Amino acid sequence: MPKAERALVLATGNAGKVRELSALLADSAWQVRPQSDFGVSEVEETGLSFVENALLKARNAAQQTGLPAIADDSGLVCDALDGAPGIYSARYAGPGASDAANVQKLLAALAGVPAGARRCRFVSVMVYLAHAADPCPLIAQGRWEGRVATAARGDGGFGYDPVFLVGDGGDTAAELDPARKNALSHRGQALRALVAQIRAADAGA
Repeated sequence: MPKAERALVLATGNAGKVRELSALLADSAWQVRPQSDFGVSEVEETGLSFVENALLKARNAAQQTGLPAIADDSGLVCDALDGAPGIYSARYAGPGASDAANVQKLLAALAGVPAGARRCRFVSVMVYLAHAADPCPLIAQGRWEGRVATAARGDGGFGYDPVFLVGDGGDTAAELDPARKNALSHRGQALRALVAQIRAADAGA
């Protein structure tokens, strides 16, 4: 199990992700700090998959801080759009696009698509590097199935949460309380699986 004195850097500049990941790791022994605490410059996400981009971000944070790093790359995958916005979810409406702009572009792309064809899922790939040159990264994935709503609802969460209808229900992810969202979400699934791998690796060390 991770030792209490060991710090861990979260390789993300997304404030929403920092909040969620910090809450999910609150009961662990890690001293969790976002990369912004260290002035880490963000790496260009040149990968063609979630796992490639997560590895790029984790290695960049580990190199610049000298600490173990966890990075997440996640996005919304829509069947009717051949997987879009996918790895481009955060910049779907262009570089530096706001959450609202990304949501509006998604709703426009799905205009006229019937409810039965609006299936989607949030996907999160999370990686852990013990150090920047770690040749054996730990990798976990989470998937959260749902549908794209026809209009945004709810004040919680971030990103596409206001238009993500959870499962076959009527609530959007933005209408869930944070604890419920973390219990269900793709990021929660991936992080719990990753923490289990980290603990198993530490126990066998």
